[in-house]
Amino acid sequence: MTDAAQGRVLETITELGIDIDPQLFQLAVTHRSWAYEHGGTPHNERLEFLGDAVLGVVVTEHLYRLYPEDAEGVLAKKRAAVVNTYALADVARGLHLGEYLRLGKGETSTGGDDKDSILADATEAVIAAVFLSAGRDGAERFVRHIMDPLVARATAAGVTMDWKTALQELCAEQGLPVPRYSHTATGPDHDKRFEAVAIVGDSTFPPSSARSKKQAEQGAAEQAHAALTAAFTVTGAAADPA
Repeated sequence: MTDAAQGRVLETITELGIDIDPQLFQLAVTHRSWAYEHGGTPHNERLEFLGDAVLGVVVTEHLYRLYPEDAEGVLAKKRAAVVNTYALADVARGLHLGEYLRLGKGETSTGGDDKDSILADATEAVIAAVFLSAGRDGAERFVRHIMDPLVARATAAGVTMDWKTALQELCAEQGLPVPRYSHTATGPDHDKRFEAVAIVGDSTFPPSSARSKKQAEQGAAEQAHAALTAAFTVTGAAADPA
């Protein structure tokens, strides 16, 4: 996560000059599991629906203006690189959003405050809360603050989808075998950790650990992509990292 996305979410919102409605923020961080355990009170899914639309519009407009020569398909891939569950969950972790989540006992016991899907949904809900509190201008300011570093990172690296897709495309371009992944899992069911490594031909790249197998694979693919890109840049051919 870049420096631009560091800091707790409420501090970041305040620093951007946004006055968020406290009740809307509380609703944005209320998961349905908490609502169910408290008599069916409102939760954040309606806000998530709105926030998804606001996020899509702001990022799409930014990409449209930033890359006037790109075709629709290229713009769609660039948007997919940053508007996805893994990227939004990473943003949420940088904002320490998990610390604010109101979760039911079951989700709390299974690490719900660090689950990709819950964090991504909460990020979209917070975006909606900002939109309803401060209008389009405030929402755009917030979305650009948290998402622009991801756009810059993805496009600078030439990554136009997720890291697994990017690695597969890089291997195809360089005539390398299709990447494959190996996994291990440790810990009890309620606090399981996954480790994945990317394997390209006979080369095994550094591991990545996460709370989900998919996230671990994304991290492993990023490690392999970085190593192969560096090898091609320095030598013009793939180096054996093993």
